[in-house]
Amino acid sequence: MKMKLFLALITSVLLMACVPASNNFIGPENTAGFFMGVWHGWIAPISLILGFFNDTSRIYETNNVGWLYDLGFYMAIISGFGGFSLSRRKRDQI
Repeated sequence: MKMKLFLALITSVLLMACVPASNNFIGPENTAGFFMGVWHGWIAPISLILGFFNDTSRIYETNNVGWLYDLGFYMAIISGFGGFSLSRRKRDQI
């Protein structure tokens, strides 16, 4: 049990290091692209919780390349939350 708690703590700390608006993308030449959009979509729930305690943390990176970042972000959001919804619906019908 202690090992699972330790692994969960380490994982959450590593994920918090990659949240949007954490000053990783400074300057116009370093913009977030498609794959960073996917990553930020996957960690959006963690970013939301972190945003309650940290004013500089955001869910969405504003320094991005445009629609490619948006596409990756929304693909990850929809696949993550839509996937949970579909799996619950199948179990409830059985």
